[in-house]
Amino acid sequence: MAGDAPTSQEYIQHHLTNLAYGKHPDGNWGFAGSPEEIADMGFWAIHVDTMFWSIGLGIIFLAMFMTAAKRATIGVPGTLQNVCEMAIEFVEDNITQVFGTRPNPIIGPLSLTILIWVFLMNLMDLVPVDLIPHAAQLAGVPYFKIVSTTDPNATLGMSVGVFFLVLYYNLKIKGPIKFGAGLITHPIPHWSMYWFNFILEIVDMIAKPLSHGLRLFGNLYAGEMIFILIALLYSSGLILGLFGGLLQWAWAVFHILIICLQAFVFMILTIVYLTQAHETDEH
Repeated sequence: MAGDAPTSQEYIQHHLTNLAYGKHPDGNWGFAGSPEEIADMGFWAIHVDTMFWSIGLGIIFLAMFMTAAKRATIGVPGTLQNVCEMAIEFVEDNITQVFGTRPNPIIGPLSLTILIWVFLMNLMDLVPVDLIPHAAQLAGVPYFKIVSTTDPNATLGMSVGVFFLVLYYNLKIKGPIKFGAGLITHPIPHWSMYWFNFILEIVDMIAKPLSHGLRLFGNLYAGEMIFILIALLYSSGLILGLFGGLLQWAWAVFHILIICLQAFVFMILTIVYLTQAHETDEH
């Protein structure tokens, strides 16, 4: 940010900019110090803060469940074991209701991972917006976003991973011939409309991972933006500052619902898409 007292535009831009590492126009590799340098790095720039927080929270998720598993007891369970068991039972109930009892070794662990991992990444949105970015600036780091799900690279990366799994199970369960036939015979089963059916199915196939990832990104990005806009009130005088504190608290309470809901929606859509991939009946 420019100067000791950034403008509102500079403040918002700073909080919405990722710490990027990539190749500069002069051929050297390094961190970007401005949005212009990030743009010059192009598509292959790595958002280091997104990678740091997503991987770090993934490690916390694994450590939490591994600890609960090692300390599991048939007697009176501890708080951690209770929380983990509740999460597992919640995921199992949703899988049973949507996916049924089909044998699949991956859908349970995948759904649980998505639910908890996305929830933890969303939960970072409740950390005060200035706390970590300001501490990073004092350490010489120009940008440091902490909510990975406000980065479309993270949300679309997860949705594309689910998409490839859906393609894999479509080909495995239905076979290449039946899967390919479904692309041209649905929704109008007449040879003259095969070309039209193919276009519709391809559009539908591409739209699923896009909507899957962008829905999560859009909701969390909007929530983060509101936190940033409210934080601007703190520098607008005592009355507006107190009003901003009240708004911040109210929005944080409401945002807890969004954090939980979006993690659930991302998980349930994953289950739905994998269920569709396992269906062998005709449309």
